Amino acid sequence: MKNKITMLSFFLMISFAGIAQVSKETLDGYLITAAENNPGLKAKFNDYMAAMEKVPQVGTLPDPQFAFGYFIMPVETRLGPQRAIFGLKQAFPWFGLLRTREDVASDMANAKYEEFENDKSNLYFEVKTAYYNFYFMEKAIQITKENMEILRIFKNLSLVKIENGNASIVDELRVELELNDLENQLALFVDSKEVFQKKFNNLLNRDNFLKIEIPNELWQEDLPFEKVALLDSIYSNNHEIKRIDHKLNAFMNQEVAAKKEGLPKFNLGINYIIVGKNPNSVDPNNGKDALLFPSLGVSVPIYRRKYKGMIKEAQYLQASEIAKKEDTRNTLSTVLSNSDKEFNDGERRIYLNKKQSEIAKKVLDVLITSYSTNSKDFEEVLRIERQLLGYRLAYQKAITDKNAAVAFINYLLGN
Repeated sequence: MKNKITMLSFFLMISFAGIAQVSKETLDGYLITAAENNPGLKAKFNDYMAAMEKVPQVGTLPDPQFAFGYFIMPVETRLGPQRAIFGLKQAFPWFGLLRTREDVASDMANAKYEEFENDKSNLYFEVKTAYYNFYFMEKAIQITKENMEILRIFKNLSLVKIENGNASIVDELRVELELNDLENQLALFVDSKEVFQKKFNNLLNRDNFLKIEIPNELWQEDLPFEKVALLDSIYSNNHEIKRIDHKLNAFMNQEVAAKKEGLPKFNLGINYIIVGKNPNSVDPNNGKDALLFPSLGVSVPIYRRKYKGMIKEAQYLQASEIAKKEDTRNTLSTVLSNSDKEFNDGERRIYLNKKQSEIAKKVLDVLITSYSTNSKDFEEVLRIERQLLGYRLAYQKAITDKNAAVAFINYLLGN
C-alpha cells in the first residue's frame, strides 16, 4: 500500500510539470492561411474590386451620337443635290462633374474596402477564439483523464484497505460515482473539441479533421496599448468608423455632383453632307461634299424639382452617416469597457486558480497520507480532489478568456 501512495503522489506531481516552450508563430501561420483561403473574405474582396471598376465608368464622357440621314427627295442647291447627311455629336457635362462622380465612386469603393478589412479583422478574431477554445478542450480532456487515473489509484487503494478490514466498501462506491461523473464530463469535452476543430478548420477552408497544432501551455496575451490610449486608438483605426467616414465623403461629393447636374450641358457636333453634281453648273465646287463644323448646343435643365431632390437626398444621407458614426463610437466605448472588464477578470482568475491549485495540491497530499494510516477523511479526499480538478480547469479557462478579450480588442483596433 505504501507503494501505491508513493505512485499517487508522483502522479500528482507530474500533472503540474512539463510546460513546453510557447510560441505564437503557429497561430500566426493559421491566420495567414485563413486570410488567403476563407471564402467569405474572398467574396468581400471581390465586392471591393467590383466597386473599384465603377470609378472609370462614371468618370467617362457619354458615348458620342452618330446620325445618318438620306434625302428621299434630294435638296437641290447651286452646287448640286444634297443626297445624304452624316452627323456626329458629343455631349459634355458641366465642368468638374465627371471628376466629382469619380470621387463619389472612389469613396464608395473605399467603404467596401473597409468592409473587407473589418471582415478580415473579425475572421482573425474568430480564428483566435476557436484556437483558444480548442486548446482549452484539449487541456480539459488531458486534465480530466489525469484525474480519472488518480481516482483509479484511489479505488485500488480503497480496495486494499477494504481487504485488510480498514475501510468500508462505501469508499470504493464513492470513487465509482466520481469516475462516472468524470466519464460523462470527458465525453462532453471530446464532443466540444470536435466542434471547435471543425469550426477552426472551416474558418481556414480546409478539411474538418486536419490536426491543429497547439502548445503544451498557452501563452498570455497583453493589451496592445495602455488602457488610457485604447479608446482613442479604436476611434482612429476601427474599420467600421473608417467605412462611415468614406461613405460620408461620398455623400458630400454626391451633393456637389447633384448641384453640377443641375447646370447646363454642352453638345459639340459636326455634320457631313454628300452632294451630287449639278449638270447645269459650271462652278468649280460643283458636286463637292460639304463639311459643317462646328455645331454647338446647350442643354438647359429647366425642371429643377429633380435636381433639388438629388441634393436633399445627399444631405439626408450625410446626416444619416454622421448619426451612425456617433452611435458607433458610443457602442465601441461600451464594448471596450466590457472587454477590459473581461481582460481584468481573466487576469484575476489566472492568479486565483493557480494559487488555489497549489493549496489544494498540498491539502490533498496531506489527506492522502492521513488516509493511508486510517480510514478517515476519505470523503474529504474526494472533495479536495474534485476541487483540484475544478481549479486546474478554471486556470486554463481563465487564460483562454483573457486571450479572447485581447483578441476582441485587437479586432476593435482593426488588427
